[in-house]
Amino acid sequence: MPLTKLQFRPGINRETTSYSNEGGWFDMDKVRFRFGFPEKIGGWIKESTNAFLGTCRALHPWQALNGTNYLGVGTNLKYYINEGGAYNDITPIRATTSAGDVTFNASANTLSSGVDAVVTTIPLTSGSGFPDTGIIQIGSETISYALLVGNNLTGCVRGLNGSTAASHSSSAAVKCSTIIVTDNDHGALENDFVTFSGAATLGDAVTANVLNQEYQIFYIKNNNSYYINARAVASIESITTTDGLSNSYVFATTSDSGNGGSSVVGAYQINTGLDTTITGTGWGAGTWSRGTWGSGASLAVSGQTLRIWSHDNFGEDLIINVRDGDIFYWDKSSGTSSRAVELSSLAGSNKAPTVAKQVIVSDRDRHVIAFGCDSELEPGVQDPLLIRFSDQENILEWQSLIENTAGDLRIGSGSKIITAVETRQQVLVFTDVSLHAMQFLGPPFTFGINSISENITIASPLSAIAVEDNVFWMGAEEFYAYGGAVQRIPCSVRDYVFTNINNSQLEKVTAGLNTAFSEVTWFYPSATSSENDSYVTYNYDQKIWYYGTLGRTCWLDRGVNVDPIAASTDHYLYFQEIGFDDGSTSPASAITSYIESSQMDLGDGEQFAFMRRLIPDLTFRNSTASTPQATMTLKVRNFPGGNYLSSDESSVAKTASIPVEQFTEQVFVRLRGRSFAFRIESEDTGVGWRLGSPRVDIRPDGRR
Repeated sequence: MPLTKLQFRPGINRETTSYSNEGGWFDMDKVRFRFGFPEKIGGWIKESTNAFLGTCRALHPWQALNGTNYLGVGTNLKYYINEGGAYNDITPIRATTSAGDVTFNASANTLSSGVDAVVTTIPLTSGSGFPDTGIIQIGSETISYALLVGNNLTGCVRGLNGSTAASHSSSAAVKCSTIIVTDNDHGALENDFVTFSGAATLGDAVTANVLNQEYQIFYIKNNNSYYINARAVASIESITTTDGLSNSYVFATTSDSGNGGSSVVGAYQINTGLDTTITGTGWGAGTWSRGTWGSGASLAVSGQTLRIWSHDNFGEDLIINVRDGDIFYWDKSSGTSSRAVELSSLAGSNKAPTVAKQVIVSDRDRHVIAFGCDSELEPGVQDPLLIRFSDQENILEWQSLIENTAGDLRIGSGSKIITAVETRQQVLVFTDVSLHAMQFLGPPFTFGINSISENITIASPLSAIAVEDNVFWMGAEEFYAYGGAVQRIPCSVRDYVFTNINNSQLEKVTAGLNTAFSEVTWFYPSATSSENDSYVTYNYDQKIWYYGTLGRTCWLDRGVNVDPIAASTDHYLYFQEIGFDDGSTSPASAITSYIESSQMDLGDGEQFAFMRRLIPDLTFRNSTASTPQATMTLKVRNFPGGNYLSSDESSVAKTASIPVEQFTEQVFVRLRGRSFAFRIESEDTGVGWRLGSPRVDIRPDGRR
């Protein structure tokens, strides 16, 4: 029989049917193309065993003059500086109380009647002074309750925290871990963090050491009080765990009758943000022409937006901004134990913005630029289209004066600035409907801004990325590139991506660059997910597309770090492109990767094709498995809409590497059909592969 070489066009095409895409690839996961041929992507390992709190959507690396590598990590709950794998919490403090403004109230009682091991209502002798919701302990059993109704704790969940649900007799002690904290006009939100100091013991179990530590507020009762759950004494660093705060509860007794004394001080960190987008719907939600006529639309509800940080270096120091919030400054000389402070609070600060959507430091001319900020004349009143810049080489001076280069610009189109991206020559500024180029001119104007396009969309503040002087970004329903002019990038997976994306969580789309492979990747939440679980990649050298599944919320290209680093949905950072395994588990687990071709036939499919042999062509180079192998499969069917009949899964295993890599010479099959497809996959640890041009033994076999 004649041998036919299986050669396919690089990239994936999902804009046509499988049958009409003859000679191309149709489906894949965790595979890329190199020199036109598919290969398994690299694996990942944990950057450290330490986790961070919240969902990370911002990473920024830099190196100090002494050679120390730092990594800024912004989550919806915290801002950290990662040094050597350790997370140092530099989240700014928004308010610190005066001594005695904060008081505590602990609760304990007894059962008014016995309960069995399954009831969900716990009767107290008296509910007076008990928290509305919280955690209790009866005997050795830990129980949560949803609501206090009169003298009854309702909505109970039994046997928490590894304890065993049990029966309890009347008059048994009911100890409560939940502490009512009173602080008038505290300004806190649920999930905010506060650190107490100066507290005295409440009398028994709730000691001074228990109180004088960092807590996360889990319930806001009103403007003057909130709840925390007393926990075992721990260092502040222990808050950075996989589960957030430790579940080692401390339960008050009837002897914990104090209020903490008159020296208690509460230091409140800035309000936490959301890790998801809360949307509204209806007419006017979203930009004009977004989506097809009659399709649903969504818009983030004011004050309920996704927490996104922007950050940049000014020398060794760090400037950070929480989107639609304040601008902060971290002084490297103060060490990683110090927190960032408001830029406007620094000595000598003059007219600095107090609210902005984004900040960057212009590398070329050393101006700090704030986008969507407040003006000199109306501090605190945000103008979503206003751009302000500091005096050159001066982060403190923002007042526009003849003798300095500080000033402002305002964009005239759109309703708000979405993001700004710095290239080698300019800063590109995106609004919700337009694109503008901001360039340094020098005195007396400092900066000028030109309109580039009035007809673009952008998916999110994180969906644009610079590659030297080019910028790539994902729009609402298109992909774009700018390299002197705006162009829509032809995309062979456009329909596949935009029909499989959760539009209500579009703000989570984040772009990442992998220069080693000439790839720009967008991570996005699929239609059935509320968090990033999928990706689409554009190879800008080969001008091809491919896709897969991977949960990453932020990606940073190699630079200060030898390898790319990414934030995962599991609250860990990962070094990417290391080995071929999933390092989120210990030991590492296998990464399943595959690619499958579109259908092919002989002629126009009039005749059946008979196949009896497959001759592999691939390499297992750099695999660490003792006997790496991949599975090849041929699939046939008689009609484009019919069922596939597959060959046996045939393992192609490496047998020798000296003098030339050797593997399974041939695989015998016996298949007959009008069209056929080819698939290769691997699901073992330590296996990397790259496909060449396999050959199949095939001949026409008649029409019947």
